[in-house]
Amino acid sequence: MSVLSSLGLFVLAGLCEIGGGYLIWLALRENRHWTYAAIGAVVIVLYGIIPTLQPAHLGRVYAAYGGMFIVLSLLWGWGIDGVRPDRYDAIGAIICLSGMLVMMYAPRT
Repeated sequence: MSVLSSLGLFVLAGLCEIGGGYLIWLALRENRHWTYAAIGAVVIVLYGIIPTLQPAHLGRVYAAYGGMFIVLSLLWGWGIDGVRPDRYDAIGAIICLSGMLVMMYAPRT
């Protein structure tokens, strides 16, 4: 699997996890219709399936996914909630994403 395809799976998984959780949040906290929660639950199930398409073992995939999740969460908060990440958020996200890239894509012998 190419690095680009793998990164795409990480992004897709993150959007499913955050988006599904957000839909459930809207239903429970913002009193939206129960179908928001139902759709959110389906989307979160997709989040559980997508990482299985990665070529690495579960521990590495989920550990590396944490870095991507941090970045996507900050971007979601900025784009959806209008909370702009500050410089320390950006520095932390870069550190986490760098660790994710090393964990997943460093050459192994």
